[in-house]
Amino acid sequence: MYLSDDSIHETLIIQCMDLASNGRRKVGNGAMVGALLVRENKIIAQDWHREFGADHAEARLLHLYKEEIQPSDILYVNLEPCCHKGKTPPCTDAIIERGIRRVCYGMTDPDRRNAGKGIEVLKSAGVKVIGPVARARCEYFNRGFVSLRSKGRPWVTIKQARTSDGRTASSDGLSLKITNASQDQWSHTYLRSRHDVILVGVETVVQDNPLLDTRFVQNNSQLEAKYYQPLRIILDPSLRIPASSKVLTDRPKDTMVIISDTLPSDRDRVCDELQSRGVSILRVPFENGTFILGDLLHRLAEPNGDFHGISSILVEGGDRTWKSFQEAGCMDENVVLIGA
Repeated sequence: MYLSDDSIHETLIIQCMDLASNGRRKVGNGAMVGALLVRENKIIAQDWHREFGADHAEARLLHLYKEEIQPSDILYVNLEPCCHKGKTPPCTDAIIERGIRRVCYGMTDPDRRNAGKGIEVLKSAGVKVIGPVARARCEYFNRGFVSLRSKGRPWVTIKQARTSDGRTASSDGLSLKITNASQDQWSHTYLRSRHDVILVGVETVVQDNPLLDTRFVQNNSQLEAKYYQPLRIILDPSLRIPASSKVLTDRPKDTMVIISDTLPSDRDRVCDELQSRGVSILRVPFENGTFILGDLLHRLAEPNGDFHGISSILVEGGDRTWKSFQEAGCMDENVVLIGA
């Protein structure tokens, strides 16, 4: 079957994203990027942005690939190569120095330091640039990074589960199992495994004692999807999370508890105990019965020590948590699963 150049370019950019997904959570508040070096429609080298502060995908690939670059080779990358010096040198320098003559990219970098400038640098150096290719798909894949650069906060998806008659809990206010196994598998595969964070309120932990993991993820094209576990964030202003909660006993280093910045000092001992187990504690302003979400999202986006920031959040809490994000205007996508 004959494939047009456009089809080949799109297929290879999608493969770049599959590679890039290995960097989820590892690249902090940066973009997930994959790169392919292709010769006569065959991939001869590939790499991805592996961790926060490390070489970008295309620079790492070109550094590790020691063979001669041929004029017909094409470098594929799902994000415009950077042209500014940040934590690493400009990727455009590496591309030009290695003699790459053709680059195909998926989307323009929303970072104002690049924003098309990387493309212009390559063109000025005589590099033939193809793209954007599969732009909308690339932007959605890196929607968290785009949101950070355009809105100054992570992308927020709210996931709600409702019965066919609109209930989210039983009549006595207790939790109610609504979704079936197929819906759980879909949610873990296409929501949980594609966000940096799963966020719930403490009441969800008290009532349901969830793991908040990706144990039901389906096998798919993401290379490490079945091994990926998001950070778990619990909104708990008064610090009443039970010590036996699964999110505290299973992978505690992947759990962050958000508490009020005015929490009484007599709770410091509990904070110290949680931190000794590897749990992160973040104090955020709490007013009129709710956290100041603008402050919370800003803090979560900013690197701080060993925490390198996040770019996307899946809110799975109950009605009160959903409402707080909606009323604050901090909702980008709303997914509703209808059960029995």
